[in-house]
Amino acid sequence: MKIITYPEDILKQSCDPVTKFDQEFQDFVAELESFMRSQPGGIGIAAPQVGRMQRLCIVDLTGMTRGKKKKPVPNQGRLILVNPEITKWEGFELGREGCMSVPDYTGNVIRATRIELTAFDEFGNSHNYESEGYEARAIQHEADHLDGLLFLDRLVSRKTDLFKRKQK
Repeated sequence: MKIITYPEDILKQSCDPVTKFDQEFQDFVAELESFMRSQPGGIGIAAPQVGRMQRLCIVDLTGMTRGKKKKPVPNQGRLILVNPEITKWEGFELGREGCMSVPDYTGNVIRATRIELTAFDEFGNSHNYESEGYEARAIQHEADHLDGLLFLDRLVSRKTDLFKRKQK
């Protein structure tokens, strides 16, 4: 697998709903998840980032910490989100985001602080989720990919809210 990077046109396209939850699809989900975990900072990925135009994203903040005191990030663990639909938003917060498809930049984006959503898992089982904080931000970020949106599209100002990523 290879990450498709901005400004490739495929990243601006909306994805098709998943209709078949067969073994081929489940194998792709496993491969996508493995690929995500192999990437630096890989806490989320969406199928279009590797060229598959289906409504599938994965978010997993397990073990992630944030802040100077390295507090664990509250989360639900591994989320396979197929055909996700955010049904409720509450609050908003400005926060810094990066993306594997935009490797050279980060940016400040306003996102809901709490969301509710429905989605299927890789086997076709329906689930309802409630999420808040950083996990909610990550879900919104990945779900945007399914509609052809990047965090760049949500910047308040490219002049003041886009930052060159520090190279390590």
